[in-house]
This record gives sequence, structure tokens and C-alpha cells, in this order.
Amino acid sequence: MDKKQAKIRIDKLKKEVNHHRYLYHVLDKPEISDSALDSLKNELFKLEQQYPEFITPDSPTQRVGGEALKEFKKVKHDVRMLSFNDAFSKEDMKDWQKRMENYLKEKKEFNFYCEPKIDGLAISLIYKNGQFVLGSTRGNGFVGEDVTLNLKTIESIPLKLTKKDHKIYLKKQDSRIANEIKKVDQLLEKFDLEKSEFEVRGEIYLDKNDFEKLNLEQSKKHLQIFANPRNVAAGSIRQLNPKITASRKLKCFVYNIITDLGQTTHEQEHLILCRLGFRINPYTEFTKNLQEVFSYHEKIGKIRNKLEYEIDGIVAIINDNKLWQKLGIVGKAPRACMAYKFPGKEATTIVEDIKVQVGRTGALTPVAHLKPVSLSGVTISHATLHNQDEIKRLGLKIGDTVIIQRAGDVIPDIVKVLKNLRTGKEKDFHMPSKCPVCGSKVYKKPGEVAYYCSNKNCFAQLQRKINHSISKSAFDIDGLGPKIVEQLIENDLIDDISDLFTLTIDDLKPLERFAEKSASNIISAIKKAKEISFPRFIYALGIRHVGEETAFDLASHFGSLEKLEKAKLEELEKIRDIGGVVAKSIYEYFQNQKNLDFIHKLIKNGIKIQKQKQIAQKLAGKTFVLTGTLEKYSRDEAKKKIRDLGGDISSSVSSETDYVVAGKDPGSKFDKARKLGVKIINEKEFIKML
Repeated sequence: MDKKQAKIRIDKLKKEVNHHRYLYHVLDKPEISDSALDSLKNELFKLEQQYPEFITPDSPTQRVGGEALKEFKKVKHDVRMLSFNDAFSKEDMKDWQKRMENYLKEKKEFNFYCEPKIDGLAISLIYKNGQFVLGSTRGNGFVGEDVTLNLKTIESIPLKLTKKDHKIYLKKQDSRIANEIKKVDQLLEKFDLEKSEFEVRGEIYLDKNDFEKLNLEQSKKHLQIFANPRNVAAGSIRQLNPKITASRKLKCFVYNIITDLGQTTHEQEHLILCRLGFRINPYTEFTKNLQEVFSYHEKIGKIRNKLEYEIDGIVAIINDNKLWQKLGIVGKAPRACMAYKFPGKEATTIVEDIKVQVGRTGALTPVAHLKPVSLSGVTISHATLHNQDEIKRLGLKIGDTVIIQRAGDVIPDIVKVLKNLRTGKEKDFHMPSKCPVCGSKVYKKPGEVAYYCSNKNCFAQLQRKINHSISKSAFDIDGLGPKIVEQLIENDLIDDISDLFTLTIDDLKPLERFAEKSASNIISAIKKAKEISFPRFIYALGIRHVGEETAFDLASHFGSLEKLEKAKLEELEKIRDIGGVVAKSIYEYFQNQKNLDFIHKLIKNGIKIQKQKQIAQKLAGKTFVLTGTLEKYSRDEAKKKIRDLGGDISSSVSSETDYVVAGKDPGSKFDKARKLGVKIINEKEFIKML
């Protein structure tokens, strides 16, 4: 697959994954299985790793799915709830290790802590003075739903923390574990449960047997049959009536501690959780290297069907907590964790037709329209065929019976044609000689397998580019969506985003579904968007590799468009968080005269870039930890203020912490700061410092 084909595939994957994520995480009404969705996300992740210039802030790989439901009170997570990236093979796992080594700029032998990946619903549990006070869902990672009453019905969640024995580990005691237990007991001696706040993360799930019993009861009552245990768990936790939740017999495994007790490894966190009475998975295991992770994956795979609950793989985590923090977060996931999934499954169906779609680059992509087939409870009706060479390689004809699979590459993927099932009525597929969108001639570039539309102004391509520029993170033109953009291109009213700013009410009124008022509203929104902040303007240009954060960094550093246009490559490379590849992409963009002409056309058509405030980096080199509730700022707002002034944020207190900002009802971080002698400031002092 070449770069242009990859861009088309990435765009299609993003749209498809976002659709299924919404059905799955918000509505609890999935149309495809978890593993099929995982495979879609994995393919997108791989392509974005191979072509990072195509990563955009709206990509599903850059976020955690699901918005909080309106019926529940919203809960802001003090520490963002993250998700995992997925791997489907040993090569994927080796690539992950290489990425971590490249990030650390050193070859390293990592120790891992491995756990079965429970197919359930992620939750946060907060205890104050030893009592369970707040339980919430992940939501979008930053804001979740308050489901405390429902979680209290789950017997495996302790309502009060008390110190227990390490019984779960007695079967696998050795000198190393005994030493870890000793360290944990010393940490717990210093931690006062009765006077502290304590937060953990875990997974709610439903046993296979209880799932089958529930569906049997549903069938007897002629009610909805549930697709899988995960859906039942998610739906049960979101019930407004806790009695319904209680009737579902849900269970909980806890696997992560957010509160800093001084634990240095992820294994110690499991030991602490066990000691405090939480239910932890008995199949967790310390592994010295990646080869042992592979052995663990194989071992868990063998007992997978015997487990009382559904798992879809394992999770491998860097055991060293300091190294975990150093590796940081990319998009929605920690670099130091990976979900190593089990292989996908296969099914047979019939290719009823092959139709061609046109992407943003003009490349034509054949798509197989399949006879709908259920694959582990999921209905699949389409599969991409990439290009005509792929069709030729498969020997595929319209009407053929094929094997499709859900795996880590193309989802769904046609892997084989069953030629023995042909009836003689099958038809060969031929790439069209004209673009199915605009009717222009189709051509093939020398040395490439893809066919292209010859019309550079084909609105299928223009529409994608313009939609990026009008997105909420860019010009954010209210009421102007893809359908209207499509009309504007079809009626030759715009050739690029700059033409939008010359439109009048009279231009819009003749269009379908437009009247005086609707045309006036759109023109007003366009006029309002003419004044734009410098970071949003940079993002709207669609420069390769430049997302929202990079756009903000560029705006803060240069302060004006004129300085950015004249920036040398060496200067760009020195900007914080901008590496060589990104710097080169930015430099080359502003060296291209066509791009400069496009920018000047925007300015000529009335775009006014707001003056970028040059904020002194007076907090540079200072590390802050936030604890308790601030009155003036949310936790995220306070963090942004610190970062804007050059400061750093840490989730835990250490001797390297410069300030602990203590709001109302501070937690254990406040006590640790006092013990370590770290300077503690209140909200008034913090505001004065800003």
C-alpha cells in the first residue's frame, strides 16, 4: 500500500471506527463484535504509525471512547482514564518494544506485568477515610458518569477498606514475591486508611454462566436477547434503578491504583489491592522479558475457554512505575501498556457486487458488497479490496463465495476465494474508465497499482480537504456541514476553503433547502469565523503532522504568521515537542509557493488572525502536583494554566516536586508533601503565582 492509498484507508477507518465506537460506548447497541472493532482500531493505529503525517486530533486512536449519558451526574476524573493500544502478533509486540526504546533513546530489556484482558466495563472507585464514596465510568476519559449506587450493589466491591491477607499469592510464593510483599506491608503501615483518599481502577463484568441464565430468562419473557456479557455489564451499570443492577450478579476485578502510596511497581499495586480486600485476577504474572510475555499469552490462550469470564487477550504493562511515567501517554493510551489480543475468526459469504469509492487523493478503491454474514454475532456486509491488483491476486469475481476474517490487518478481509463453489454465473470486475463521482477520465500512474480520477477539482477530494478546515478545531463554522460543502462544490461556488469567505446570501439562496433565513445564518457564521486565533489558523491549514497541540506550540513560539513563514528548519527543530520529521514537514509547507499563495488568498478574503499573546514562561522548570478541589479552575483548566506558563504537571508527589497546590478536601498527596517538605500553596497563592 502506498502513501495515497494509506490516506484513503485511514480516512475510511476513522469514520467507521467512530461510528461503531458511538454505538458501542454511548448507546450500548453495537453492530459489530468487540474483536472486530479492536481489529479496525489496530489497523488504523498501524497505518498511522507508518504514516504519522496522517494522524489527526479527531482520530479514534487519539481519544478514549464514550460520552457521559445525560441521565447521570457527570464526574471529572482527577487523573484521566486511559485505554490501550492493541497488538495482534509477536511482530506487533516487538514493534511496540522498539517504539519504547526509540522514545527512550536506548536499547532496554523491559520487565512486564501481565494480566488477562477482561471483556467488561472500566470503572473508577474512590474511597475517603476508608469508605467507598464515589464510583464512576470512564466516559470520554476526562468526564464519566456517577454510578455509585449501582456499583454498591456489586458484592466484589468492598464498601470499606480493611487490611487482608495475601492469600491469592500463597500458591506462587517465592523469594522475589516475598520481598515485594514485605515492601508493600511497609508502605501500608505508613498509609492511614481512616484519614486518606484512595482511588483505584477496575473492570466490571458478567460471568459466562450468569450471562446464559440471563438470556434464558429474557427468552422466556419474550424480551431482548443480549449480544454478549460486556453489553450486559455496560447496560446494567447504566441502569437508573439500582435494583436492576443488583439482579444481574455483576463482578469486579480491580487492577490499578491511582493514589501514590510509594509503590514502585505495578506488581506492588496488585499486592496492595489484595491486601486491602479488593478482588484481583489470580492469573496475573511477572515476566522478565518479551519472550516470557509470549509464553504467558500462549498459556492464557490455552485456558481461555475454561475461564468463567470472557477475555479477548492479555495486557502487558511495564512493571517499573517510574519508567511507566517516563514513557508517558500518546493519544488515548500509555506507551508502557499494550493489549495483546487473541487471533480473529473466519466465516464464508458471497460477494454480491464490487463498487468503487473515490478518496481525498483521487485514488479509486474497489469495495466488495457482501451478502450479510454473522461473525461471532456481528453482521458484516462490506470489505475493502484495496486495488485491482488485489482482486487479481485473489482471483476474485462478482458472485464468488469467499472466506472473510476479523484480524489485525484489514477488517473485514477477504482471505480466500472458494473457486470450487462457482456456478458459472460469476462476473469479472473491471476498473471503470471514468470517475464514478465526477465522470472524469481515470488513469494509472507509472509504477503504482492505484487508479486515479484525473479531475483535481473532483469534489470527492475537495470535500475532504474543506471539511478539515471547517472542523471545530479549525474555523469552526456553525451550521456548515459535509452536505452543504458538497452542494457548494457541485455548484462551482468554492474551489478551496478561502472561497467560503467570499460567499453571499444570494449565492446560497438558489441551492436546495436554502431560504433567506438559512442562507443568512450560514453567511453570518462564515463572517464570524473570519476572526480566528493563530493556533486554530495553523491547524486549519492542514499541514502534515501538525495537530492541535503542535499548532499551539508553533503559535506560542512565533507569535505571528510572518515569523512562522520565515522560520528556518533549525529553529523549528529546537521547539519543545517538535521532532525532526514534524519540523521538516512544517518547513517544506512554507517553502511551497502554492501554499503561500493559498494563505495570502485567505488573508485577502478577510481572514483576521488574532494577535498571539506572548506569555512569559515564568513557571519553566517547575513541577506542580494538584490535590483537592479548586474553586476558580477545574483540574484540567489549572493544568493548562501551568503548562501555558512553561510548568510541568505530575500525578504524584516526590522530592522533585516544587509545589503542591492544595484545594478543598486534599488527599494523601497533601500528607506526603508535608512529610517530604515539599512547598504547599493554597488556591489564592496559586492564582497570585499565575
